Amino acid sequence: MSAIQSRPAATGQWWRPGQPVRKTIIVVHVVASVALLGEVWGLVLLNLTATLTADGTLAHSAYRLMSVMVFGGGIPLSLTALVSGIALSLGTHWGLTRHLWVFAKLVLLIGVILVGMLLFTPEAMADATAGGADPSSGRQWWQVAVLSGQLTMLLTATGLSVFKPRRRLTWGRAGTARSR
Repeated sequence: MSAIQSRPAATGQWWRPGQPVRKTIIVVHVVASVALLGEVWGLVLLNLTATLTADGTLAHSAYRLMSVMVFGGGIPLSLTALVSGIALSLGTHWGLTRHLWVFAKLVLLIGVILVGMLLFTPEAMADATAGGADPSSGRQWWQVAVLSGQLTMLLTATGLSVFKPRRRLTWGRAGTARSR
């Protein structure tokens, strides 16, 4: 039996990985997702440390470390989770847009990526604390809120993975989702 098997077109699924490949993709997806959750939790803790400390040098160092974590962990982990999640959804009976929980996880992960790209600015915060300067606490708390939002999205995606609500999506029927 080959590692990738074709499946009848009637199911709408154009490929199905064999068991060893599917399990490998699952391992990669779970590891990347859990590591991303831990990385974001670490960023929350560093951000809280930088926000609550009176030591400007410590705050500056924490923001510098956050940039390293984002580029060394957050970006590769989020992209790995995204690609492996899409591969799993397309290669299994769950489908990418067939079940609400799969689609919701996709939307949540894309939300985490976009929030990180557009709203989280550790480099700007590091520049604001250069030389021990004290940045505005409003900006610091905003960064904590951004990361807390990412953490909430990732925890929600984890819950969806565990509980797998049975609601299915149907597209093209007056643009609404129906349950089966």
